[in-house]
Amino acid sequence: MERELKTAAGKVFLSIAYDAQNNWVYNNWVGNQSLESIILGANACLEVLAAHNCAYLINDNRRVAGQWSQANEWITHDWTPRAVAQGLTHMAHVISPEALARLSAENMSKRVSSSFEMEIFADTESAKEWLKQAQEENGN
Repeated sequence: MERELKTAAGKVFLSIAYDAQNNWVYNNWVGNQSLESIILGANACLEVLAAHNCAYLINDNRRVAGQWSQANEWITHDWTPRAVAQGLTHMAHVISPEALARLSAENMSKRVSSSFEMEIFADTESAKEWLKQAQEENGN
């Protein structure tokens, strides 16, 4: 089942899907992201992670435009503790080819690295392989 979040204009800015076969949640972010859209989307992601008792997340930002570092403070101090409390252990973050989006991801990775394992990838296949390896190592 996929959940879509839309802007006021009706445009999808995030699709969230639980992949039962692989036991991970897949977030597909699209377009420019505001602090408000990031908060709405990240909170919705937590709901899906919790509903499936899932510890693994692919956060796909390949279709994100521009930076989103304005949300890193909130992600660090609000979202991350809640994600860890409900069991998130690994996040594979697939970056946008845009330089500003990459910088936002690198900044976020530094901030959350002591809370859960996060790796940055240029493509989803590498991200999936990393999560599969983590699951094998953790006996999942």
